[in-house]
Amino acid sequence: MNTRFVAFAAGLAPALAVGWFGFPRLLYRQVEQPLSFSHKVHTGEKGGMACADCHSLGPDGRFTGIPRLEKCAGCHSAPVGTTAAEKKFVDDYVAKGREVDWLVYARQPDNVYFSHAVHLSGKEKVACERCHGPHGATDTLRTWQVNRISGYSRDIWGPNIARIGRRPWEGMTMNDCIQCHEKQGRDSSCLACHK
Repeated sequence: MNTRFVAFAAGLAPALAVGWFGFPRLLYRQVEQPLSFSHKVHTGEKGGMACADCHSLGPDGRFTGIPRLEKCAGCHSAPVGTTAAEKKFVDDYVAKGREVDWLVYARQPDNVYFSHAVHLSGKEKVACERCHGPHGATDTLRTWQVNRISGYSRDIWGPNIARIGRRPWEGMTMNDCIQCHEKQGRDSSCLACHK
């Protein structure tokens, strides 16, 4: 066998491995959410709330985002439970009238218009879990991973840069939307989402 080929292959394999496994670790920086929050407590048997109770839609069908402090303060003017996280929330945020700077997992690029209303009330009535996964049943918020170059959450691309073996809700790229529309027999133009 040609020694140049062997030397090339011996150098290529580690370079590919570093690029495949090391680059994603370098590309994303991890940031903890400002508070611990349990969706499970709010949506489970004790809380019984639905996603729309906190995450509402604006008049134009856009998602209004993470609920404002006033919505949470309705129930949490004083601690309801016994957790340190709730005490911190009441003492540091509710009592001081200070909004929590939550880090948003699903924030799309500014040139993308996405109407939740069309998807939630349309013919298909897409469940929140289809795009966001079992987020409503989680006991804690996972670490937010932000792309050091684009500034967007890792949730947009998904956990695996190769996108192999990913679950339906792992990724919110344009291709993910197009694939879902094709499965549903929906035809969309560029201007439907890009305004």
